[in-house]
Amino acid sequence: MNNISVATEFLILGFSGPWSLQFLQCVLFTVIYLFALRGNGLIITITSLDPCLHTPMYFFFFLKNLSLLDICLISAVVPKTVANSLTRSNSISFFGCVTQVFLVPFSAGAELFLLTLMSVDHYAAICHLLHYEAIMNRGTCVQTVALSWLTSGFISVIHTAGNFSLSYCGFNEIQQFFCDIPQLLAIICSENITVEIVLILVNAVLDVFCFICITVSYICIFYTVRKIPSMKRQSKTYSTRLPYLAVVILFLSTAFIAYLKPILGCTSFTDLVLSSFYILLPPSHNPIIYSLRNKAIKSGLGKLIPRRLLRKENVLNFLQE
Repeated sequence: MNNISVATEFLILGFSGPWSLQFLQCVLFTVIYLFALRGNGLIITITSLDPCLHTPMYFFFFLKNLSLLDICLISAVVPKTVANSLTRSNSISFFGCVTQVFLVPFSAGAELFLLTLMSVDHYAAICHLLHYEAIMNRGTCVQTVALSWLTSGFISVIHTAGNFSLSYCGFNEIQQFFCDIPQLLAIICSENITVEIVLILVNAVLDVFCFICITVSYICIFYTVRKIPSMKRQSKTYSTRLPYLAVVILFLSTAFIAYLKPILGCTSFTDLVLSSFYILLPPSHNPIIYSLRNKAIKSGLGKLIPRRLLRKENVLNFLQE
């Protein structure tokens, strides 16, 4: 067995196949990446510069942090994947692999915690509006967001240290398009991987807990909305909340399956597709879900871009591209 400390690079096999298919995958990833950067970058800029969005409601504070995590998640993987496809290379440096092993679970974990906080914020704003300030005061919001970042960072540090302190078999090929923890475990020869497996299972329990919190919050929200006499307001709430819930479910389910399948000894091309979903879907869809029907975001966008470019049809086309 070779110790990982002597390795200088890994081979990420990814979407292997004819050059035409690799080029198509490269174009698709590039388009999604640029779209995610544009959408999340605009949200960060608008929520930072527009004082009207610094309201007692803390939705935009959460939204800015969510956009930062989206950019971090997709930037940790896609640029290297695209570069490898263009150069027809499968290599990634030791430091690059360490960086991905840390950033991917950190960004995904912190994003899940933040989505849970946002669901609680929505619940407080809709179901307990009169007590909103008592439930979601500024100190609580800042502390919980900081705690989500720190907790995810701590878990990712343990993951990274645990993976790169183990011994690997005499090859370093990873059956994935980035350095994914389950695929790294598949090429480890050391028998002492119990800590890593336990940590992944703990993450799975946390994911399930967050999903339950999000689901319960939205069940309460929908129950409260049903009591609203205005059908227009009901329809608006459903149209904005249901897409968000759908993306959360898809994000959690694909990440859950992608992480547990290799541990159970079953790897296939499906793992690449599942990983693509939880890496690419949230960063590219969150800007649409949270901006398309948000008048405050559109108003903030109007202050940054000349009015002649901000006709209603242009804004809708821009956000839906």
